[in-house]
Amino acid sequence: MGDTKTLPLLLLKEAVLFPGMMLYIELEENDPAMDVVRAATKSREPLFATYRFAKLGELPEVLDEKNQPSVIASIGTVCVAPNVIHTPKGKYRIMLRGLERADAGFIPDDSVKKVEVTPYPLELRPLTQVESEAMKRELVSKFNEFAEKNPKMSKSALEPLLASETVDRMIDQGCYLIPIPMPVRQGLLEAKTNIERFQRLLGVLSTEIEIMSIHEQIHKKVQVNIDKNQKEYVLREQLKVIHEELGDVGPSDEGERFRRKVAELQASDDIKNVILNEIKRYQSIGNNNGEGGVIRNYIETMLSLPWDKVSEDNHDLKLAADILERDHYGMEKVKERIMEFLAVRSMTTNLNSPILLLVGPPGTGKTSIAKSIAESLGRQYVRVCLGGVRDESEIRGHRRTYIASMPGRIVMGLKTAGTKNPLMLLDEVDKIGSDYKGDPSAALLEVLDSAQNNKFVDHFVEQPVDLSHVIFVATANTTETIPRPLLDRMEIIELSSYTKNEKLHIAKEHLLPKQLEQHGLTLKQLGITDKAMDSLIEFYTREAGVRSLERKLGEICRKACRKICEDKENEVKTGKINVSDKNLEAFAGRKKYRKEALDKKPLVGVVHGLAWTSVGGVLMDLEVGLMPGKGEFVLTGSLGDVMKESAAIGRSYLRSVADLLGIEESLFREKDIHIHAPEGATPKDGPSAGVTMVTAMYSALSNTPIRQDVAMTGEVTLRGRVLPIGGLKEKLLAAKSNGMKDVIVPEANRADAEEISEEIIGGMQLHFVRDVKEVLDIAKA
Repeated sequence: MGDTKTLPLLLLKEAVLFPGMMLYIELEENDPAMDVVRAATKSREPLFATYRFAKLGELPEVLDEKNQPSVIASIGTVCVAPNVIHTPKGKYRIMLRGLERADAGFIPDDSVKKVEVTPYPLELRPLTQVESEAMKRELVSKFNEFAEKNPKMSKSALEPLLASETVDRMIDQGCYLIPIPMPVRQGLLEAKTNIERFQRLLGVLSTEIEIMSIHEQIHKKVQVNIDKNQKEYVLREQLKVIHEELGDVGPSDEGERFRRKVAELQASDDIKNVILNEIKRYQSIGNNNGEGGVIRNYIETMLSLPWDKVSEDNHDLKLAADILERDHYGMEKVKERIMEFLAVRSMTTNLNSPILLLVGPPGTGKTSIAKSIAESLGRQYVRVCLGGVRDESEIRGHRRTYIASMPGRIVMGLKTAGTKNPLMLLDEVDKIGSDYKGDPSAALLEVLDSAQNNKFVDHFVEQPVDLSHVIFVATANTTETIPRPLLDRMEIIELSSYTKNEKLHIAKEHLLPKQLEQHGLTLKQLGITDKAMDSLIEFYTREAGVRSLERKLGEICRKACRKICEDKENEVKTGKINVSDKNLEAFAGRKKYRKEALDKKPLVGVVHGLAWTSVGGVLMDLEVGLMPGKGEFVLTGSLGDVMKESAAIGRSYLRSVADLLGIEESLFREKDIHIHAPEGATPKDGPSAGVTMVTAMYSALSNTPIRQDVAMTGEVTLRGRVLPIGGLKEKLLAAKSNGMKDVIVPEANRADAEEISEEIIGGMQLHFVRDVKEVLDIAKA
């Protein structure tokens, strides 16, 4: 192109054309610019394409004679339109190819059709190879950083730019490819030198990168500072839609389901209002956070409690008696108490439910009798094991402020039963502990007080729960570890050890049929004679209850099963297996206990005492020896403090009445007295061995033989009085099983002895004594 030439003017509103670049534009059919393109294409002459500024703030510093800025850039690009395509939408797609830069001077407005343009060449200042390489590297670095910050631009779009061989070509490509504002592009087009253009492009890139960095920081801060409740609301709405798509139940639907359950709930209006208020809270909060889960758990717990749901009691006394007799042999006191309750309940409904404490050795049926009581009354049975419980919250429940909190065992028992009047067994109440978390036995005071348990408040439920209709049956092996205030609230029924005859009946009527059923056997396949059963009781199991006996019967059943199976595999016909006293060892093993032969002739310093333990009564021998010394007093055999005190009391009593009993007083100064209780590994304690120790010391000091068919028990005082003892039935059982003919018992225990069956007392002579002198008169040979 010459120095000056008149060319058609093409105004670009949304693009800036650079030399050497291809640019596509779209024009409407009636657009004036389209007439310019048609004329130029027809005459095959080039066009002058320049940018038309759209906003007042974008106007360049080009002024007319009236000092008014022009809206049309004077610097543009001479170009050709080699291709014009008519699109299906009625528009024209035109391809422009830039040739060179040109200056049209001042262009007043859009009405100008043609302009005189002069070339506006780029001044190329010489660059060394090092400068050129440095400029290229700087541009590459900025282009890459720009692409990383700008999410609209991919790195693949930079590939032709980065492949440019010269800095000028790279700048031309960058001006065309980089998404920067049009006025900025126009400024790059108007740069006079290559150095100025480089600096302008570098400045533009740096500015855009900084703007994008600041925008990113602001965006992150805004995201962090979004209101938490708004965020939760959005997530909750999204989750609601997800639940609807999946067919799950949301808080609103669940709230309606809860309301329907409240309408069906058998409870007072106060309880229903509490639940309805919690449902409102749950619906407003939803179940997507911790508090919503706690409220939902509370609502479900409240709805599952039997507030006013009562099961109907059985008033058929004969049926109740048959059930109690069917499942348990003996236990007359327990059965009598339950029958009395039923009889009174049939007369009035105002009777408070009894609170019973069954005390007895292990294996005597305390837990199992509770099931039978529940069945005989027609009530639900719930067992609450309290052995080892140390946390008060186990009884009263956990407060709702804790995640995963739950009601206490009492309320959970009601929930399990499904009625407000079940029979609740408080098992092992004597083994409750206490620590820094509280004392569970103190929490039980309200539960087991019939005067105030009608408004028991659980920490979780926080509403009064009526426990007055619940029959509480507690079990314990001893009352010594139960706090006195708690013991005072319960009606104590003692279950003593079983006699040999009772064990035989229990084994034949209950234990053996149960074991046969569990092992898939019948009475036609296995039978045990009475003599074999007697031997099992006497030589294999020495216990107050029948647990070990049941295990031995299970062992016999297992061996019988094995024999039947082996014979079947060997094609040997097996008849009925009869276990007798002769072949018992083949099924039950060697005998664990043997009868110790007692001395028939009287002995000096050896006396049979009777002791009570948690597993029943035992015969306890006491031996006293004298040796030269200085009057020292030695006690051995793992004796407890109370037993040591009893020995000291007996020694002092004998010394005080030595002349009356024919004992030389000098012996207490010149002889050492050694009292020993055999089986030293077994701890022994209690005051009931007092008369035994006095008798043994008297025998040794006076060299008087003592009958070996006599056993005794009783506490002794410094004045020689004999005081009452406990566990008389168990002690008499021990005396009977060891072949004693005479038993010395405190006079104060005569009433207890009258309640003991003839089966235990039969064959023995009971002597009721008031002081030690009577004991000595009976025991002396």
